[in-house]
Amino acid sequence: MSDDERFPLAKDQDREQIREELKHMSFEDLQKLKEKLGTKIYNQTIFGNKSKKKTEFKRENKNRPREMSAKKPISRFRELGLAKKVVIRDPRFDSLCGTFDEKAFKHSYAFINDLRKNDLETLRNELKEATDLKTKKKIKYLIQRFENQLREEKKRKEKEEKKRKEKKEVLEFIKRGEKPVFKKKSEQKILNLVAQYEELKNRGKLKKHIQRLRKKNKHKDRTKLQIYQME
Repeated sequence: MSDDERFPLAKDQDREQIREELKHMSFEDLQKLKEKLGTKIYNQTIFGNKSKKKTEFKRENKNRPREMSAKKPISRFRELGLAKKVVIRDPRFDSLCGTFDEKAFKHSYAFINDLRKNDLETLRNELKEATDLKTKKKIKYLIQRFENQLREEKKRKEKEEKKRKEKKEVLEFIKRGEKPVFKKKSEQKILNLVAQYEELKNRGKLKKHIQRLRKKNKHKDRTKLQIYQME
């Protein structure tokens, strides 16, 4: 007798008998039987048809909205929206951000120097009250940093003012019908050195600067001498 004839779709009274017979079968035989009958028929034979009753919601009044179940099956497939590509822009090189105007930038952020001056004054007061050596060292470093920033800003303004005056002088020469006089690079370099030495002298650091230059030149001469001897 074949398995198909032995295990037709079972009725309720025959299901218990089939289960008893299946208990004595090995797992391998059960798998073979399941593959031969198919999963659907195999489950129907053993467990019977399990039909789910759909709950119907009734309205107490026809004017009221129909009550719906909150239990909704989740779809296996979801439509995923494509993520938008993030475009990274660097304002320094992006034409959409406009062009850099150094003069306008310096004018807009001129208040930073005032903040630096206030911070410098605060740090000097903190240095007077500080007792810890580590704290003093940190405050001195910050003071030196702010002083350098303010000094560089001052130099920049003086340089811009000097250029503005030179440009004005050239325009006056042209208006008078005269040929403008332009300084040579060597002359300009000497004038810049004189201005630098004057500034160092006013700050009381000229002697230290000269000593540093002598030490630097001495090191250069020694290096040149060593190279000459090697040759």
